[in-house]
Amino acid sequence: MTTLAAQPARLRIACTLMAALFLISGIRKLLTWSATVGYFAKLGLPMAEAIVPAVILLEIGGSLALIFGWRLREIAAILAIYTLMTAFVAHRFWDADPAQFNPQLNNFFKNIAMVGGFLLLIEPRSRKQARE
Repeated sequence: MTTLAAQPARLRIACTLMAALFLISGIRKLLTWSATVGYFAKLGLPMAEAIVPAVILLEIGGSLALIFGWRLREIAAILAIYTLMTAFVAHRFWDADPAQFNPQLNNFFKNIAMVGGFLLLIEPRSRKQARE
């Protein structure tokens, strides 16, 4: 396992920038717990009360893991799956009313782009790293 401290500065910066979105989102969900539960229920998610703590833990914990480089590939894979699922659950532009179509379309493809970034973090950067 490699730590982020052993990686080039550009990788540390990239991880921090990608983590910022989830860290802020997780903190906002924590601070607006009731509204978040209501939003998740409105999305049609079953057991929203049980899902919210898991999502907050994933967003805040995953962000901190990315920032500090802990289990980078594993965390990137988990966040890629989560982000892809979020795109299809929370940003259904194809079902949006006309006023929400563009914002949902933008958020959907923002998530897809983030998945691409996570896939780059998962990919081994050399044969030596692939054996780790």
